[in-house]
Amino acid sequence: MRLILMRHAKSDWSEPGLDDHDRPLNGRGRKSAKALGAWLRGKGYLPDQVLCSSALRTRETLDRLRIEALVSVEGRLYHASPNVMWDSLSEATGQTVLMVGHNPGIAEFAAGCVAQPPAHSRFFAYPTGATLVVDFEAPDWSHVRCATGTVWDFVVPRDLLED
Repeated sequence: MRLILMRHAKSDWSEPGLDDHDRPLNGRGRKSAKALGAWLRGKGYLPDQVLCSSALRTRETLDRLRIEALVSVEGRLYHASPNVMWDSLSEATGQTVLMVGHNPGIAEFAAGCVAQPPAHSRFFAYPTGATLVVDFEAPDWSHVRCATGTVWDFVVPRDLLED
């Protein structure tokens, strides 16, 4: 089983009165999401199922990845805790699942998934666009356990884009 765990790309804070759930991506975020999609396709990390927070910025990140998969937009993933993320993942049916979410939950979830963290200075901060690819030895998602994943890859948009 393979999990691709992505924090949404950089969001736009130019409208201070806008509800957090309704914040879109900013220009850098749109560019980063597009680069992350190219990276996923180039590496062959293509999900067959996506679990995405219902927030606008996560849905826009997903749209800009330009990948084809069965998509479930889930309100419970909006600012979800790691426990809620585990619950959502345990119900997944795909072999390769992409989950798009938010900090701080996604950083905690990523750290809790892996047996050994990647040797990347930004892993524990899990900045916008951070993407972890982790494999699990399990017959299905309901059998996946914390701290058993093997890191396959980890990237942040800054690794992919020149300033």
